[in-house]
Amino acid sequence: MGVTDLANPTRFASLSARALPFLWIATLACLAVGLWLSFFFAPADYQQGETVRIMFVHVPSAWLGLFAYVSMAVSALGTLVWRHPLADVAARAAAPLGAAFTFLALVTGSIWGKPMWGTWWEWDARLTSMLVLFVMYLGLIALWHAFDDQIRAARVAAILVLVGTINIPIIKFSVDWWNTLHQPASVFRMDGPTIHPTMLIPLLVMAVAFTLLFTTLQVMAMRNELLRRRLAVLGMQAAAAATGETRRVEAAQ
Repeated sequence: MGVTDLANPTRFASLSARALPFLWIATLACLAVGLWLSFFFAPADYQQGETVRIMFVHVPSAWLGLFAYVSMAVSALGTLVWRHPLADVAARAAAPLGAAFTFLALVTGSIWGKPMWGTWWEWDARLTSMLVLFVMYLGLIALWHAFDDQIRAARVAAILVLVGTINIPIIKFSVDWWNTLHQPASVFRMDGPTIHPTMLIPLLVMAVAFTLLFTTLQVMAMRNELLRRRLAVLGMQAAAAATGETRRVEAAQ
């Protein structure tokens, strides 16, 4: 089966049903290893103490909040350019997950920021742009539910998703463009990570675990969305058939 075969919703549903058990096993195994490394392998920071362990949830959550939106932007191109039948399904499934990871990043960031910065919140560039991302997720979710016409909703949402991608580089480079309380990049740097391997390894394992979790939940959400759309079509067909039968009876009378 080629990649293009996944454009068929029926084939996607069949393949994803077989893949889900393995995805869950990989996700749970990675999470277990990542949590063990985070709490028992990684040392406490000499300045931040045990509070540094929030990083192992906060940073992967922030990464996945951005990753989910980038995946939605790719899906938006699939909707507008390639008319891929699963593109809008993928974007619609990713939006609540992206919102959840972004919200988790904001909450854990506030908890981490209180002992480090002395405040729960600061309107600096990184925090504000992440909050904007969260609001964008909520707006897109509301937009999808505001339309009865799924095709029109998909196109409007795809356009807004692409417009909103301007916020992604702002989030990424905000710590370089403006003076903020938030620390600069310490993992993906041209000169290499600045984090000690005893903390970098657990962080990367947790990032992989969160990515697997996102992938697993998105596949499940896509299957649910396909089922919801099939049920909606069947409902409309049943309603049309009932209306036609009623008209035939009235005509016979």
